[in-house]
Amino acid sequence: MRFVVAVLLASVCFGTTGAAQALGPDADPVSIGAARILIGGGALALVAGLTTWRRRTSTATGATGAASGAAAAAARPAVGARSRHPLGTVVVIAIGAAGVLAYQPAFFAGTASNGVAIGTVVALGSAPVITGAFDWALRRRFPGRRWLVATAIATVGVAVLAAASDPSQAASNPLGIAASVAAGASYAVYTLAAKHLLDRGWSPAGSMGALFGTAAAASLPILLLTDAAWLTTGPGLAMALWLGLVATTLAYTLFGAGLAGLSPAVVSTLTLAEPITASALGVLVLGETLAAGSVLGLAILGAGIVVLASSGCRRSNVRSKTWTSSSSPASGSTPHRGTTSSPSSTSRGTAPTQ
Repeated sequence: MRFVVAVLLASVCFGTTGAAQALGPDADPVSIGAARILIGGGALALVAGLTTWRRRTSTATGATGAASGAAAAAARPAVGARSRHPLGTVVVIAIGAAGVLAYQPAFFAGTASNGVAIGTVVALGSAPVITGAFDWALRRRFPGRRWLVATAIATVGVAVLAAASDPSQAASNPLGIAASVAAGASYAVYTLAAKHLLDRGWSPAGSMGALFGTAAAASLPILLLTDAAWLTTGPGLAMALWLGLVATTLAYTLFGAGLAGLSPAVVSTLTLAEPITASALGVLVLGETLAAGSVLGLAILGAGIVVLASSGCRRSNVRSKTWTSSSSPASGSTPHRGTTSSPSSTSRGTAPTQ
């Protein structure tokens, strides 16, 4: 259950994105997104580095004689198991970092073409489905019937919530829909990449640090190409630090901890709890009011989360073999994308008016 709690707490952190942006200065969403990944990803990489250094230092000072031999013997199977994976670690990290970087522009394109309501619904609703499909294809592991039911319920809740927030959207642009689906696929990519690293013995901090640290390095030139004058103001810097350190570093530290014990598909569905936090902050902090449709949507969404969280998700004692056709189907069932409580709430994609 602690893995479920970790993911739900991560969703709470994700849900603060909208309020943070609403209280901050107006700025280019691409610039905000780049600053967020640069700060948050850099901090995740730093945490991963410190964690690894402490572990190695502790091992070096504490390992003696038979203990050292036992530790070495225990490490050998893991090394051998790694060699059976067809994709190298560097390639997996690069793919995962690309997913992190691709999510935000795809999300922005979807909401710009079809509005916040449709763009958010498609991005949020497609992410668990795509994650489950990819997980099934790559790891030969079906997420389970309860996951299907919970995901369907939660997605309906997101749709009702978004429709109540922006009822004027009646038509949709196919290219915009494709962009939103691409955002969901990007989320699936970096979630599965992180799970692959975890299955190869990486720590949650190490896997998140590797993916987001790489993405942070790539975000620097993007930030430099945008108008980043907002970062020189007090409110702008405060917003960037919150989005980076809380909505990214803390959020994905918790996300990684939950992903270590749950399947990617179920983690993906659990993070749909994000709109609940976004809606609560919209009412309590921003003074927004929720329409009856919004309350209904939140209730349906909450029901889907409860169905999944009460399933007794547990961590498997058998390490799955990620990214191979011979993956073990036995593992526990259980990753930023963003949703809105109203047109003024924002998502994990850091869109300014969600």
